[in-house]
Amino acid sequence: MKYRSNIEILGQILQVANGSNNATKTKIMHRAFLGYNQLKDHLMPLTERDLLRYDKHTPTLKTTEKGLRFLEIYNQMDEMLKVTSERQ
Repeated sequence: MKYRSNIEILGQILQVANGSNNATKTKIMHRAFLGYNQLKDHLMPLTERDLLRYDKHTPTLKTTEKGLRFLEIYNQMDEMLKVTSERQ
């Protein structure tokens, strides 16, 4: 079993919230393979840093523009690391 880093978990949360029109906490938990406490621990930093926005009217989460930029850079770095590890 491979353990995920915090940055991997943050990336997965942002990816799920970006890809779904109605990204509820439950959907994010299931699609990112997280428990409730794990999700709770990661949502606060994401919303405080304006990477994720919570809509109170429809209790859903959505990735912000800043979050999309973070996700793009994260995915680029992940690809670079995969290429480097394949060469070794």
